[in-house]
Amino acid sequence: MNSLAKEFLLDPEYIYLNHGSFGATPRKVFERYQGLQRELESQPVAFLDRQFQSRMDDARRCLAEFLNTNPDRLVYVSNATTAVNIVARNLPLGPGDEVLSTDHEYGAMDRTWQFLASRQGFKYVRQPISIPIPNSSHILDQFWGGVTSNTRVIFLSHITSPTALIFPIKEICTEAKARGILTVIDGAHAPGQIPVDLADLDADFYAGNLHKWLCAPKGAGFLYAHPDHHACLDPLIVSWGWKSEKPGPSLLIDHHEWQGTRDPAAWLAVPEAIQFQDTYHWDTIRQSCHKLAVETQARLVEFTGEPAIVNPDLFAQMVSSKLPAVDTQDLHHYLYEQCQIEVPVFNWNGFPLLRVSIQAYNSCLHIDHLMDTLLKYYNDL
Repeated sequence: MNSLAKEFLLDPEYIYLNHGSFGATPRKVFERYQGLQRELESQPVAFLDRQFQSRMDDARRCLAEFLNTNPDRLVYVSNATTAVNIVARNLPLGPGDEVLSTDHEYGAMDRTWQFLASRQGFKYVRQPISIPIPNSSHILDQFWGGVTSNTRVIFLSHITSPTALIFPIKEICTEAKARGILTVIDGAHAPGQIPVDLADLDADFYAGNLHKWLCAPKGAGFLYAHPDHHACLDPLIVSWGWKSEKPGPSLLIDHHEWQGTRDPAAWLAVPEAIQFQDTYHWDTIRQSCHKLAVETQARLVEFTGEPAIVNPDLFAQMVSSKLPAVDTQDLHHYLYEQCQIEVPVFNWNGFPLLRVSIQAYNSCLHIDHLMDTLLKYYNDL
């Protein structure tokens, strides 16, 4: 698996176990990205005025095929946070309404909903999902305990950021639809790490990042919205697409794709990222990465004496583990500054966590070094 390390641009002096934060772009994809930027600079008016729409249409069709949906239901945005903000700011929520989430969500998204709740008067509910998590039934039983007659929206991560847990999104979306509850799914960590079939999931809204596990350039994300909701999604930035003189087949695209002068190269390079993973048979790569993640979890459990947070069936290429009591900032500084290991260490729900990401450029030697380093650090405390 480590033979693919040469395909990436990462500094070989560091062990990179944090693909989940910002991803890493392969050389070939990055070259395509820079080539598009050079095209833009060589003919800015032609690129942005005469070619923009056809190029974006092609890139959107490629992404739609990858996600199994209609391209008219997708719009490229800079990241999943932007996509969730588009949706959250347009939902007609007020006093007496509730948005149901969990205590496993990404901090920026918690802040988004809390910000809007403080201004609009609705309630943002972070339903606890206790750990360890042995199976999906454990999640579903606890999650549905948070639903009330006031629940209007469910907001969940497809794969959680702190705990690397794959939520049973399909089951939740199906039940939510039966109950008349809207679903907003944060797929920041999903595309490229697990198969994402938007037609099968049938969420009302799905926000995704492509710069993480799909390995596209930074600034590549998307928003999916069911056609029933396109008309209600006013743009965060109003530009020529609002009441367009040349409307297309999708209000979602008209209202959100064009915001004036900005660099679309990251979006246009997404087909190259998809092709890169096809070329290297990424399903096989993902299986190898998951195997190493499972081995990493077992080694961390043995080292810490703490139980595993989740069953291996419920994570993919990322795995989080509880650590013995520690100053997380000091440990993070030690790992990066003294040992050249890039891996997140942070506090979550009152205890320290370490989250390890495994990508095609990683090997068991990287995990060996991590474990040796942790052992030395704790022995020296």
